[in-house]
Amino acid sequence: MKNTSRLGKMPTWQRHFVLIAMLGCSLTGTAYLLGHQFHIERAVLGAHSVLIWHGIAAMAATMALGSVLPFHLKAGLKSRRKLWSGLSQLAFLTTLLVSGALLYYGPEEMRDRVIATHWMTGIAFFAIFLLHGVYVKKID
Repeated sequence: MKNTSRLGKMPTWQRHFVLIAMLGCSLTGTAYLLGHQFHIERAVLGAHSVLIWHGIAAMAATMALGSVLPFHLKAGLKSRRKLWSGLSQLAFLTTLLVSGALLYYGPEEMRDRVIATHWMTGIAFFAIFLLHGVYVKKID
């Protein structure tokens, strides 16, 4: 018999908000990374406007994170389903929030290390986010 428990499942509107916000942030960040750091289509992908969109998407992603913390995270901890990917996402998002703040407000002498930390963490987060969304643990 299939487990039909709704414990920890987000309402449809919230799921769409989280998906759009996280994907938007990840895709704009990836675009800027390719253009600015790796000089691929730099005039387009590395443009300041892409960075602005990334910042706006990051604000939406932060709101999405806040929307899942009270219920989804609590239910996930209780059920222990997708625990590794869920806690990994939380750790990566925390690192992204701190490194993003340091990119804007931090000292110039640590900027290059923070940039590297931010984009490497962002790639890891995106992979775990996709895994968390599609991985279904078999329940017998």
